[in-house]
Amino acid sequence: MTVPVKALLAFDAAMKHNSFALAAEELHVTPGAVGQQIQKLEQWLGVPLFVRSTRQVQPTAEAINYWSAVAPALARIQHVSDQLRLQQSNEVWLSMPPTLGAKWFAPRMAAFLARHPGISLHLSATTALVDLGRDRIDLAIRHFDGNDPALHADLLWHDEVHLYCTPAYARKLRLKNPADLARATLLHTTFHPHWMEWLLRFSPLSAREIDAIPSQHFDQGILAIEAARHGQGAVLSSAALTEVEMRDGLLCEPFAHALPLPKSYYVVHHRQAPLRPAAVALRDWLLEAAGQQGGVPRQAAGRRR
Repeated sequence: MTVPVKALLAFDAAMKHNSFALAAEELHVTPGAVGQQIQKLEQWLGVPLFVRSTRQVQPTAEAINYWSAVAPALARIQHVSDQLRLQQSNEVWLSMPPTLGAKWFAPRMAAFLARHPGISLHLSATTALVDLGRDRIDLAIRHFDGNDPALHADLLWHDEVHLYCTPAYARKLRLKNPADLARATLLHTTFHPHWMEWLLRFSPLSAREIDAIPSQHFDQGILAIEAARHGQGAVLSSAALTEVEMRDGLLCEPFAHALPLPKSYYVVHHRQAPLRPAAVALRDWLLEAAGQQGGVPRQAAGRRR
């Protein structure tokens, strides 16, 4: 008797979401239908896969071990099928962090579409680390050290953080040197959490004095940049994320100090997935755009293999 494939797909979805209801949403069926398929798989295997209670389901040890073995195979089947189906498609899926998408990519998107009017672009702006071997994503822009054996990574630009605030804020606080930031409000972000390192390197302030400076915390860089633009404090950010504000005079850089980071921006794709023509066009355009952008350093490091 062959493996009940439909039941296997329901099991995979239930394990991914740890929920029959969320699995049903992914598969566009009812939770009851998911439950029936998993029960069918349990009968075929002869072992229980979930412990069911009123409000939740809990996978058994057998289910966890079984899923760890079958999930990579299912992902590979899905990936190969998508590649074959979309081989000649003019669609391309790109993922990147939300702030980069809004502040750097969005102003340039029209230029890409004008050059390639036949390509349909699907943009996913998310903080989640997409699985390029499993998800329907051709390319992703990632902020990391460039080392991942599963990925082909092309350098866009090396990252470093600069300090920004409004000209009025700099005048109000009389920001003449980094030590004057003791009078400021520091706008922290989870993406660039480098205030302590920046101030220890460029100011005489001690760690205790830095901890005493008033601060606000944001989980999205775009929110911290907006707060700085409205005179709420000073923010550390990549130059790529403040191009428009600097160009329009909404933000300034009161100190000529940049903190180099071990992470850089790369455009990546899975090594085992040859890029379709639309994805190649987008990848090449991203590299060109990164090399042309004004005010953002890009060191010629070639392509990482």
